[in-house]
Amino acid sequence: MFTGLIQELGRVRMISKNASSAVLTIHAPNSVSKLSKGDSIAINGVCLTAIEVTDNTFVADVMVQTLRMTNLGKLDEGSSVNVELSARLDSLMGGHIVQGHVDGIGEVIERAPGEKWEKFVVRIPEQLAPFIVNQGSIALDGVSLTVGEIDDSTHAVTVWLIPETLTKTNLSEKLIGDTVNIEVDVLAKYVQRLISKGGKNE
Repeated sequence: MFTGLIQELGRVRMISKNASSAVLTIHAPNSVSKLSKGDSIAINGVCLTAIEVTDNTFVADVMVQTLRMTNLGKLDEGSSVNVELSARLDSLMGGHIVQGHVDGIGEVIERAPGEKWEKFVVRIPEQLAPFIVNQGSIALDGVSLTVGEIDDSTHAVTVWLIPETLTKTNLSEKLIGDTVNIEVDVLAKYVQRLISKGGKNE
């Protein structure tokens, strides 16, 4: 489990691809000091397992389905990635509950800088719209954000980015047309499931 509070902006050092998977080597010196082999770690909101840890980097396997269903398949050597270690039960809980299970890929369609906040608009897959509400939680590339607006006619979700978020995450580097991994609030998924089943036990 994660919180969506990014701890480090990492950098892809190496990518090795084969037919069924890829191996990512990520440079993240601040995170690896607290990471052990076998630990879970989120990269752009995708939960992965560290299979090797060195002084400054860690290595993770990524299955072909994950590459297809997330924007990890679009990474290049040198790409920046949002890094978050798994949550600790003895720490303060900021952000919101993030599982590291991406529900879909969105497309950045608008950015509008302001004096204190930046408007950031993403077009989401239509099937995710029922799980997103104004003032609810959403994770974009693993970043915990609050939904400012949702336009059901265009499936556009607006969030507002503070300077801290722009400084510490790769959302600051996103261009129009770039993709972001989307994870909707897990509580919304449970509610939708209950409603669809009419509150009856299976």
